[in-house]
Amino acid sequence: GQLPDNVSMIRARVGRMSVAGELGYEINCRYGDHIKLRRILLESGKEFGIQEYGFNAMLSLRLEKSFGIWSAEFTQGYTPGMTGMDRWIAWDKGDFIGRDAALAERDGHGPAQRLVTLEIDATDADASGYEPVWKDGERVGFVTSGGYGHTVGKSLAMAMLDRDLAEIGTELTVHVVGAARQGRVIAPSPRDPAGRAMRG
Repeated sequence: GQLPDNVSMIRARVGRMSVAGELGYEINCRYGDHIKLRRILLESGKEFGIQEYGFNAMLSLRLEKSFGIWSAEFTQGYTPGMTGMDRWIAWDKGDFIGRDAALAERDGHGPAQRLVTLEIDATDADASGYEPVWKDGERVGFVTSGGYGHTVGKSLAMAMLDRDLAEIGTELTVHVVGAARQGRVIAPSPRDPAGRAMRG
């Protein structure tokens, strides 16, 4: 249905989207209104057992869905082809800034690196970002973000990896807190790959 332009008396924009991979909504309001909006939501959701959760829980959930975020998996330094965002480019819409470079990448050999999801055989620590990824003693990429996937029970990371090694099943080594750990490229979205939870 139509999403409201306000929540109670708070002027807001509501979008059905979720970086956690669950049926969820993102609510944007004016600076200063967020404290009151939080109180309204907690009070209204009390009868449904509403609960708050923190950053690390969100990190775990998003890694289990292979959902990237701005400043980690998406920056001005990465091309759409590197991150998989080129699937959203309307190639037939005419000229746009960066079109020639994007076409050259698409029609050439592709990007030098690709964003992948890794499973790491970590023990007491997880990758968190910028750890080197190795193949046969050669650095072939780096972790963009990582953490423990509590639902799947695995240490996960997203990484920029040399394109010729980005295939599912590629065995690698990742340094986690200075210790070399075995890892491998896995299929994106290890939890709920069909996205059923987000559809409610």
